[in-house]
Amino acid sequence: MQFIVSSSTFLAGLQAVSRVLGGKPAQPILNNILLVASDGALYVTASDREITLEARVELESLGEPGSVAVPPKLIDMLKEFPEQPLTFEIKETTVKIISANGEFNMQGENAEDYPQPAQWSENITSLSARCGTVLDGISRTLFATASDDLRPVMNCVLIEMNPDNFTFVASDAHKLVRYKRFDARSDGESRSLILPKKPAQHLKNLLTRDDAGLKIEFNDKMARFTFRNYKMLCTLVEGRFPNYNSVIPQNNPKKIIVEKKELYSSLRRVSVLANQASNLVKFDLAPGLLEVSGQDVDYSTSGHETLSCQYDGETMTVGFKSSFVLEFLSNLSTDFLVLELSDPARPGIFLPFESEEKDEDLLMLLMPMMV
Repeated sequence: MQFIVSSSTFLAGLQAVSRVLGGKPAQPILNNILLVASDGALYVTASDREITLEARVELESLGEPGSVAVPPKLIDMLKEFPEQPLTFEIKETTVKIISANGEFNMQGENAEDYPQPAQWSENITSLSARCGTVLDGISRTLFATASDDLRPVMNCVLIEMNPDNFTFVASDAHKLVRYKRFDARSDGESRSLILPKKPAQHLKNLLTRDDAGLKIEFNDKMARFTFRNYKMLCTLVEGRFPNYNSVIPQNNPKKIIVEKKELYSSLRRVSVLANQASNLVKFDLAPGLLEVSGQDVDYSTSGHETLSCQYDGETMTVGFKSSFVLEFLSNLSTDFLVLELSDPARPGIFLPFESEEKDEDLLMLLMPMMV
């Protein structure tokens, strides 16, 4: 096996797939990265059995095709090279790297021992999307997923592909985020995919915010995403995502419009003095005013600030977990937000006041806390 490759191009491919590595795999060879040189390109693969990520790396030349599994320390070595062509010569499992000024050797593993991805061909759904659309959907919702070993389906992002929109949903039973894109549609039939958190995070790191094509294939057990020079195959979680529409209140007569940065800064200050176990902050509403307050009785600390807002309803007090509200505000891109309420015991709805994109719809729901 012999090929010549740009040091920076090869490094980028290795770094991208190496994010899959980690932990203690059942098969020690999965601590390595598989290299397969064929058809004028180098295919770089890493896997933890749940996720298999492959990157296609362009070669300057391919002398002899072949395959080998290499240790991740190759990445550390390539980081120290300036941009230059490197020649790789592999005989059995010995890897020789020839640079402009030297020669390096390392030991790899037999590629035949590297496990092949699971084969799947039954009941496959296939459709096309845009990288930017899926990236936006994952970025807007991923933070709201749970970390629940008893209900693994809550550790996922639900992707609904409908004839009139794509809908992305995540929830941990305390907060819920729903993000719709009306410029993305299925081909006449509604489909849904429950994507686990870990592969969703890898897609978030790799997808680009543009109109590049993304092919999505999935069935009940596996999903594959193909885009640019990458292919990612992942195992899906069994189960049904909860009926999220049933928990979204439809009648919220109390509407508050407030500047996002002011509320964010106020929450950051007040939450320091709130109870650190509960993170409870109170929103006291009065016409034109929103008072944010928090206290910790055990340590005799408290704080409150009053903000101006657009509100003409009756006075009301509602409690929220400050860290969740701060997460919501961090994921809103508008200058003002709308908080919709009905009563202190029902969920609050956080919405952007004016969305920059007409083709998107973002809703964030937060369960209240007892005041």
